[in-house]
Amino acid sequence: MEVRRNTGRPGEAAEPDGSGDPAKPAGTGAGSGAGTVTTVLLTAAMGVSMLQLFLIGALGPRLVEDGGFSRGVLGLTTSAGFGVACALSLTAGSWVDRIGPRRSLVALLVIAAGALALIGSATGTAMLLAAVALGGLPQALANPATNKVIIAAVAPARRGAVTGWKQSGVQLGAFAAGLPFAVLAGWLGWRGAVWGAAGCALLIAVFAAVLLPRDPSRRAAPGAAGAPPPRVRVGRLAAYQLALGCGIASVNTYLALYGAQRLELGAVVAAWLVAVLGVTGIAGRVGWSRRAGSLPRPVVLLAPLAAGACAAALVLGASAWASPLVWLGAAAVGAFAAAGNAVSMVAVVRSADARVAGRASALVAAGFFGGFALGPPLFGVLVARAGYGPAWLLVAAEFAAAALIGVLIAAPGRGRR
Repeated sequence: MEVRRNTGRPGEAAEPDGSGDPAKPAGTGAGSGAGTVTTVLLTAAMGVSMLQLFLIGALGPRLVEDGGFSRGVLGLTTSAGFGVACALSLTAGSWVDRIGPRRSLVALLVIAAGALALIGSATGTAMLLAAVALGGLPQALANPATNKVIIAAVAPARRGAVTGWKQSGVQLGAFAAGLPFAVLAGWLGWRGAVWGAAGCALLIAVFAAVLLPRDPSRRAAPGAAGAPPPRVRVGRLAAYQLALGCGIASVNTYLALYGAQRLELGAVVAAWLVAVLGVTGIAGRVGWSRRAGSLPRPVVLLAPLAAGACAAALVLGASAWASPLVWLGAAAVGAFAAAGNAVSMVAVVRSADARVAGRASALVAAGFFGGFALGPPLFGVLVARAGYGPAWLLVAAEFAAAALIGVLIAAPGRGRR
């Protein structure tokens, strides 16, 4: 599948200027209240879909000390959730194309709430891993469902910015886990904090069911199954996301634990590292996505963003000798690595056939989830055997690999393959 702009032939996606758009939105133009509500709900849904990852990372010291879980188990939880998400992403896009993005969003929010409630109730490793695995389903549904809503309900000129905002929801989840929920854990314990997150997910599901535009009739949906595949060659984008995901997941999962164990930060202060990553990730995703939306070929940004993430990982490694550097490294990972994922989605939203955009989004996301499943266990094994220094070098190498793939994607004659 390949990225291709609309040439005016039926079924192809429109140019960002809105001419010939096959899913022209009604009443959701720039500045409209409906458009703002849609953006807020999409942002919240993306945050909830991956909130379990950030909660386990931010509350990692408490899970180890109070819950009795080992450091290795923290890495396995990420693999369980994202391994399931990666496998389901191969078909999740088709589900969304068939049943509609609104139904998919409500379902993912309800399932995420159930998974969080089970995580908060876990009394052993098996139960914890099973609960996190259940949380892989909403992760698989999140990108295809939210991208389909954007194509159907957002004016083309605003799609890059809205995509950036909704992708920033992932980092908003990191901020929520690292600050308000970490504080709540200090008051109610880590289980109470996770149960509180489950309640928030259910509340957002209610708002989504009431406020999002209704899906097309089910009779019209199967037509998407017979539509031509999206004109997006996702192989290179998925490979880029795989390398990027390995590094980001390792940082998300182990950053707070590194701060507590190696830098001797308190549990709450260590969790603030995840909050910092979340704040800069929001700014990075929104800012770089706006920039990508104004470029003829957004993929030219992929290599520079991954290179910046590589430098950030090296700074995290250097913080072992100068601990204040850990804050700079965390901020830079959010600003560059998280933005790379968002820019990839901007490329898909701008170019995929509207009828099967769910499939294109899910296949690109599958690479990202695969990276999230692979990265933390490798990091955890390396920490156990050689310490944090070599582990941060591994993260830097993963981001460097993503930068190389980004160069190949952006090379003349390759961006649409």
